[in-house]
Amino acid sequence: MDYSIGTQIATSTVDQIYVRGRSLVDDLIGSVDFTSMVFFHLRGRLPSEGEKAVVDACLVGVMEHGLTPSSIAARLIYSSSPEAMQAAVAGGLLGAGSAFLGVMEESAQMLQEGADLVRRGETTAEEFARDQLSELLEADRPVPGFGHHIHRPDDPRTAKLLGIAEEHGVNGEHAQLLRTLSRVMDELKGKHVTVNATGAVAAVLSDIGFSHRIVRGFALIGRCAGLVGHISEEQERPLGRALWDMAEEQVPYLGEGV
Repeated sequence: MDYSIGTQIATSTVDQIYVRGRSLVDDLIGSVDFTSMVFFHLRGRLPSEGEKAVVDACLVGVMEHGLTPSSIAARLIYSSSPEAMQAAVAGGLLGAGSAFLGVMEESAQMLQEGADLVRRGETTAEEFARDQLSELLEADRPVPGFGHHIHRPDDPRTAKLLGIAEEHGVNGEHAQLLRTLSRVMDELKGKHVTVNATGAVAAVLSDIGFSHRIVRGFALIGRCAGLVGHISEEQERPLGRALWDMAEEQVPYLGEGV
């Protein structure tokens, strides 16, 4: 890898802007949709039909999930600082962590490491799943891509995302490994455990060649649009003050002095 100083992403002249070697004005604006532009910006080429379908589905799938910590944070920050929408969006994006939204990076890493070991003949999908899950469960650690506090027994987004990848012929070893992990997880737990949307996103993005190190970025891209939507509603139908009032009413003071 060339680590010399420089960028291959964009540059400008007096009358042109170039992104990945193409004219933003002449070649991209009006000709390339946003999903394809995201792929192009990350990979330096336009996506195939299947790759575009998968990325588009992932961005739509992670865009919105109601009043979760990220959207609540964005609304509260906006109600406190309405002159700085960017602060509200940034605050909401900070909520893309290990408990909500952001665990797809860890899930993709597990799938990619497992698929690589299987590809090299160092293990089988069954052995990897059993070893990996046993280690995590024995240590009482969460398994990335599994479980959901609402969607039980199944996350409706998971089958949809995996189905879109299969329909377009871009599903592969990572989606298959996720299915093996699911089967072994149910066996080890003695019950069915939800494969959540982050697991599905991790699998389908891995199958079209994205490194686990960038997978969380898709959650941020999609959720950024969702947070702007919450702020738009906050402007018209404010919830920030009501959420604050509910906290004051429902959360008791347990200290001394009153």
